[in-house]
Parts: sequence; structure tokens; C-alpha cells
Amino acid sequence: MSPGLSAAEARRLGLRAQGFGRTRPVAPGRADVLGIVRRLGVLQMDSVNVLARSHYLPVFSRLGPYPREALEDLAWGPRKGLFEYWMHEASLAPLAVQPLLRWRMEDAEAGVGVWRGVASFLQSHRAFIDQVLDEIARRGPLSASELGLGAKGAGGWWGWSEGKRALECLFWTGRLTTAARRGTFERIYGLPDQVHPPHRLRAQTPDRGEAQRELLRIAARAQGVATEADLRDYFRLPAAEARLRVAELVEAGDLTPVRVEGWRAQAYLSPDAGLPRRIEAEALLSPFDNLIWFRDRAERLFDVRIRLEIYTPAHRRVHGYYVLPFLEGEALTARVDLKADRHGRRLLVQAAHAEPAAGAGTPEALAQALGRMAGWLGLEAVEVAPRGDLAGRLAGEVARLG
Repeated sequence: MSPGLSAAEARRLGLRAQGFGRTRPVAPGRADVLGIVRRLGVLQMDSVNVLARSHYLPVFSRLGPYPREALEDLAWGPRKGLFEYWMHEASLAPLAVQPLLRWRMEDAEAGVGVWRGVASFLQSHRAFIDQVLDEIARRGPLSASELGLGAKGAGGWWGWSEGKRALECLFWTGRLTTAARRGTFERIYGLPDQVHPPHRLRAQTPDRGEAQRELLRIAARAQGVATEADLRDYFRLPAAEARLRVAELVEAGDLTPVRVEGWRAQAYLSPDAGLPRRIEAEALLSPFDNLIWFRDRAERLFDVRIRLEIYTPAHRRVHGYYVLPFLEGEALTARVDLKADRHGRRLLVQAAHAEPAAGAGTPEALAQALGRMAGWLGLEAVEVAPRGDLAGRLAGEVARLG
């Protein structure tokens, strides 16, 4: 491959690396879901449930309608293939990644950098921490409410009780892990040997440098071509260490420096990257999808400025509350603000906006994608509100398709 890439080539490399443009299975199941998570390396989690919790959506975007129970079984069932930890924010990843994060767990235990408050709490509450661990060892995995230890929260740390703080601190250090999720997404905490397969716990712990290099290899495979900032952000690695590890990977031949048209920073090509002649894709993207979660990279790839407006006051929002960009072919052509009306069994399109790359066929393609999503979510109809410059044409296509 040439030492220089056009913007279009970089975009196709990124889309292919993310699993787009491939033939979707007719009836995707557990193995297909696990394959997508392995390809992506990590799924960001989010508790917002106005449409569907975010970690379900990237799999749908790549596989189409799949049984959400397959992901739940992999993450929280008895035959786990995934685990939870702080990776790209709170995330799910294949169990094989767990040893690569043990250096971060050690940092949390030692109070390095951002983990100072965690270590301080653990050290100042040692007897209480021992009591929490003993309780879970005796009774098995527990939620914070079931633990029933410690004073109630009264502000600070999101108003958590002492028991919840202890559980979260122990989770961040790896001394506890997520055994299950229950009800309103409540985390159930267990000891690693109560949750993970024994062979995973016995897996050798790589040294810090090798673990970080492997995380960067995963990030490079999942992005195709990426800047140092793109690679670092994928697993939120410390900047100075990421810079050193990228240089080591270049020296070892595991990354190839390339220039990309329009990119200011040096880019690096994964040895696993493949450049297709074109990408045919139609997908609604979670605002936390791996393809667009790093906003600077998304803007470089698609020439579209994406901002999360969930925390923006309603009167200042431009596109809406829970906005999903629409990937059509190799471009982002629209954005829709979606909400699942579960009681009324409707998928509500609260706003629809076109992007400059939208074409004459965008309303029909988007209407079809919304119909697929509605069916996947168990909803019976799509309803388009008259907000946004694409709303009228989209509503017409939704009505035509029935």
C-alpha cells in the first residue's frame, strides 16, 4: 500500500475494520455477536434507555436484527464470553482482554493518577473493605442494596452509600467484577473466582508495556488506519505511555506510518487493514458507537461534526436528545433523534435532519432502517414528528412503506 492515503481510502479502511460492508448472517446468534465484539475489541456501555442501552446498538448496526439475549448471555449469563471494566468508559470486552487491563487495576489499587480517590477510600476503610469481601465470599454475588452495609450516602460520589463506594472501588481494582445485571441495570458484584472461568483467571499477566502494546494492536485492527490520538483513545491509555508504545510498535513493524489526505497528524496503518473498492452499508449508529465515539476522528473520516446533546439544555439542542447518525454507503447522510415508546409500541422519530452527503434515496433508505430497528425492538410502528429539514420527506417514505 502506498505511503499516502486519500481521505476516501482512509474512510473505507475504517469502515471495513469496524465490520461494515460485510454480508449479514440470516439468523445471527451468540457466535456472531461474540465475533462482532472481538472485531471491535470493546463495547462502550451507557445507562440511558430512551431507545435501547448503547451496548446493544453497535451489534445491531453491524449484524442487523439479532437476539439481544445473546449479548446478555455473553456478558452476564453462566457461560460468559465478555467481562465489564473501565476501558473506553464503562465497557464490555472479550474475556481474553482482561489480563491486558490488570496494570490499570494495579494503578487503581495504588492510587496512581485519576485513581487517587479510590486508593484513599480503600486505605481509610480497610476493616470495612474486608467485611464487604467476606460478605460476598460467604453469600455469593450481591448488589449494593443486598449488601446492606455502611452508612447511607449524603452527597459526594453521586450520593452513594459507603457500601456502594466500597463495591465500586473494589470493582475498579479488579478485586470484584460484575457477575450479572438485574432489573433497572443494577450491577451484581462477585469475586472473580465466583464469576470468571478458572483458566481465564490463571492467564498470565503481561507486563505493563506488552499489555499496552496489545491494547494498541487491538485498537489499530479495529480502526484500520488511525492517529496516535485515535489509538490512545480507544482504551483511554495515558498519553505519554501511548506515545512510547506506538513508537515501539512502529519499530517492531506492527504499525506502518502513513499520511492521510486532510489529516494534520501522522497516521498509522494496521497490518491487518484491507482496502475494499467500496463499502455498501446502511446502519443507524449509537452516539457511543466505536466508529464515531471519538468526535475528532469522526469529523476527519466523515467531514461531519458530531456532538452529544444529552446533557445540553433542551432549548439549546440542535439535533435532539438521543441522536443517531445514519451511515449510508460510505457517508453519514442524516441524523435522527429516536425514542422507543414501549407502552404505545412505537418508534418515535422526534427530529430528522439531513447532512450535506444526503441524496435522493436517503429518505427511503432511512425509513427502511428505522423499520428494521422498530421490529428488532418489538415496536409496531414508526412515527415521525415534524421537526428537522428531513422530517417531511422521511414521514412520506415511512407512510409509503407502511
